[in-house]
Amino acid sequence: METFLIDVPVPSMGATVSELNVIVIKVQPGDRVTKGQRLADLESDKSAFEFESPCDGVIHAVIGKPGATMNSGDPFVQIETSDESMKHLRSTKTATPFPAAAPAAKPAVAVVWTPRATKLAQEAGLDPAKITDIEATGPGNRVSGDDVQRYLASRKS
Repeated sequence: METFLIDVPVPSMGATVSELNVIVIKVQPGDRVTKGQRLADLESDKSAFEFESPCDGVIHAVIGKPGATMNSGDPFVQIETSDESMKHLRSTKTATPFPAAAPAAKPAVAVVWTPRATKLAQEAGLDPAKITDIEATGPGNRVSGDDVQRYLASRKS
């Protein structure tokens, strides 16, 4: 059976979300994957989610990198597959890795906040960089919006 390379794009999360942040990558070149297998954790300004493989195959290249911000539609991984239903994603070139984002200045305690969590904290009049006693339960040990809501509720008690 013939195999071919496909470019699996960063998904679109709707008309108002054009950029996604890469939280963690779960695969590397050479890994065999199955349809529906988790490739990475991504987040928009509204939510974090698991990004899954659209087909069975072998990871040829991982273009996205943890910490990078990517546009919807950008190639995220290349997969070598024989799945005929994926021919519309056939790659015309070999991928080059996406440059990782420059590390952001971090507070003394390395706590990473999702955009939604940051917004909720700021709306409550708090500076996320100064909050060190919040429990981070989001993907990649990030502070999520739910974490901020619990934190705010515990402060009212």
